Amino acid sequence: MSLRTAVIFLIGIFLGLLVGGLTHLDGHSTAMAVLAGLGAAGASIPVLHMMIGGH
Repeated sequence: MSLRTAVIFLIGIFLGLLVGGLTHLDGHSTAMAVLAGLGAAGASIPVLHMMIGGH
């Protein structure tokens, strides 16, 4: 795994944790927070791929 790939995945995981945590703190259930975090992580990875020197 290249350094670029690792950075993209780490930033995506961080964003997913952030969104999930904020969703949970907003009063939603844990399951809803997990789904929101997974969705945010999954959506951010292709965007990060394009932003960080993607081809």
